[in-house]
Amino acid sequence: MHCFGAEYQVSAERTPREREWRPQIYRKCTDTIWLSLFFLFWTGLVFIMGYSVAAGATGRLLFGYDSFGNVCGKKNSPVEGAPLSGQDMTLKKHVFFMNSCNLEVKDVRLSSTVLCVSSCPEEQLDTLEEVQLFANNSGSFLCVYSLNSFNYTQNPNAGSLCPSLPVPPSKPFPLFNRCIPQTPECYSVFASVLINDVDALHRILSGIMSGRDTILGLCILALALSLAVMFTFRFVTTLLVHIFIALVVLGLLFVCGVLWWLYYDYTYDLSIELDTERENMECLLGFAIVSTVVTAVLLVLIFVLRKRIKLTVELFRVINKAIGSSPFLLFQPLWTFAILIFFWVLWVAVLLSLGTAGAAQVIEGGQVEYKPLSGIRYMWWYHLIGLIWTSEFILACQQMTIAGAVATCYFNRNKNDPPDRPILSSLSVLFCYHLGTVVKGSFVITMVRIPRTVLVYMCNALKEKNAYTTTAINATDFCASAKDALKLLSKNSSHFTSVNRFGDFIIFLGKVLVVCFTVFGGLMAFNYNRALQVWAIPLLLVAFLAYLVAHSFLSVFETVLDALFLCFTVDLETNDGSSEKPYFMDQEFLSFVTRINKLNDPRAQKDKNSLRKEEGTELRPIVRPTVR
Repeated sequence: MHCFGAEYQVSAERTPREREWRPQIYRKCTDTIWLSLFFLFWTGLVFIMGYSVAAGATGRLLFGYDSFGNVCGKKNSPVEGAPLSGQDMTLKKHVFFMNSCNLEVKDVRLSSTVLCVSSCPEEQLDTLEEVQLFANNSGSFLCVYSLNSFNYTQNPNAGSLCPSLPVPPSKPFPLFNRCIPQTPECYSVFASVLINDVDALHRILSGIMSGRDTILGLCILALALSLAVMFTFRFVTTLLVHIFIALVVLGLLFVCGVLWWLYYDYTYDLSIELDTERENMECLLGFAIVSTVVTAVLLVLIFVLRKRIKLTVELFRVINKAIGSSPFLLFQPLWTFAILIFFWVLWVAVLLSLGTAGAAQVIEGGQVEYKPLSGIRYMWWYHLIGLIWTSEFILACQQMTIAGAVATCYFNRNKNDPPDRPILSSLSVLFCYHLGTVVKGSFVITMVRIPRTVLVYMCNALKEKNAYTTTAINATDFCASAKDALKLLSKNSSHFTSVNRFGDFIIFLGKVLVVCFTVFGGLMAFNYNRALQVWAIPLLLVAFLAYLVAHSFLSVFETVLDALFLCFTVDLETNDGSSEKPYFMDQEFLSFVTRINKLNDPRAQKDKNSLRKEEGTELRPIVRPTVR
């Protein structure tokens, strides 16, 4: 008996005790190792930034460069061994190919000499005299820099130092600021060599840079649409929800129709002969198929869930009441958006520098070519992970701040005396205690987003804001918080699952609406230069940025919704509504949950006793954390 008792005692000690919910009673630092890992990761990113600035030359991609190592449109530093390098090209902003009608690629090099000129010849030049007259009238010299314009017709070597005759008429194009020949035969040769044989990365980067103004404008459009949708959710009514859903449906159908129409237009365009056009056509087909499938799925969901609209309006009123207790929550996305924009601009600048990183080498004739540095492409993957992880980290900081503020207001016994500065208090707790948890959560989400097809279930479990809310309540690390939240929500899912999911679905439709109309604007803008521009990647970039912008603004409602219902389940877990263990929730929220129960279960009781739990632990009075 003694041994049995001892054995029983040991096994009982090994049995893990269920963690108690103690809302904001104490604080401790969580996931500190992950914060150190994030610091080390960013040390690597800073190294890549410095390396790209030192070894790269973004100006070569933005403005184009000549055969002698000079970037057009700026002052240049000399390259040792290249006498024609280091020239001031401030007034010479265009790239001119001396042999544009007979371009060839020999040993990965163009057969033509390239110059920086002040203007492209818009009329055909048949003789050297006309080339000389064009130089004297326009100040644009089409022969090698070492040959003065008055020697164009006198120097016996002018045939090799000046462009091949006749010089075709050309116009500048924003793709590396090149002078594009306008005659059909020259254009065909020029485009097929310079576009089909250019590295795929540089085609993508050139597409991004040539459409950079359009991308910026579309981001501003996404910002305006996000603010409009957020305003709609803030003052939502049944009519507004119907109008909003109608706009989403029209937007989805419209974008699908435009994508299929553009693909049809590309398919029956007999002039398509460039890789850029073929790539755009293939990507259009992919976009059209994906958008059609997504549209079909969303339309079915909207039809199935249409009867929940009235209850969703009430749900948003509850959310807006929670936001009303801390109205500055609506301003949180502004600083998130500003930080995201700053980071994205920095990220793109580093990407461009990495894409142009190369060592200058002098070849015959004093010309300069740039040899790509070995191993530079491996840095792109590191840089890409940095984009996703850091973006998720910034958004997670906002979610944690909102969740902490909502939890502070919810677990306050005196509803007539709300806590002072809940957002600042939540921010201070985040930076002092839980940055490691945000780092870990954003890393897990980053790793899930990349191999999404393999880890779909894990993504659905961890991308919720509930883990961050649990950390804000209990001060536990990310994995423990995710586990506790999942366990608690599964126990109490019958109370709110359907309406909560539909609320999240309506918020998701708001993000879809922003992306739809932003992508439509991108389709209309990018299609103008579809021959010489790979705009499929810029369009994907626009869609990604538009979604992140919409997510940063609309996730306020999403986070408040998830935080409210998690706080509600904690309330049910620890209280039973009696005078000894009263609920923290106010009467309006309690009656709303009661109506949900009646809708989900017609046999549910008609009083508040349906919410009582058989067991629970009394919540201690809230103690606001002190920042150390």
